[in-house]
Amino acid sequence: MFEGRLAEKRKWWWFPFKIKPNVLGELPLIWGPFFIGSFWIMKYTYKKFNLYLLVNILIDSLFTYYVLDFFKKFGYVSLVRLSKFQLSIVFLIKTFVLYGFQVFYDKVFRGHSDTTHQ
Repeated sequence: MFEGRLAEKRKWWWFPFKIKPNVLGELPLIWGPFFIGSFWIMKYTYKKFNLYLLVNILIDSLFTYYVLDFFKKFGYVSLVRLSKFQLSIVFLIKTFVLYGFQVFYDKVFRGHSDTTHQ
């Protein structure tokens, strides 16, 4: 949601309508496919970083280079000050942040090391 506010402020992309005046237009994407997809990808690829990275790059690229065009065609969203390549970089950064947070959480709050298997 922080990213959505930042993107709105910097005009990275544009959603021509809002669900409610103070609600981000991308909220259905955030709480729908992005949240669920991130959850399942992490669940099935955690501790297999190369697989995790590959799956994320594939899924994010499909969204960026195909699904985004579909959404634009129907007037749901369009990129403004961000190219598709730059959007891919944003997704890649979030991929590393999410994985890093999970590793940190496991080490600090759950007391698991890298070699611990559940």
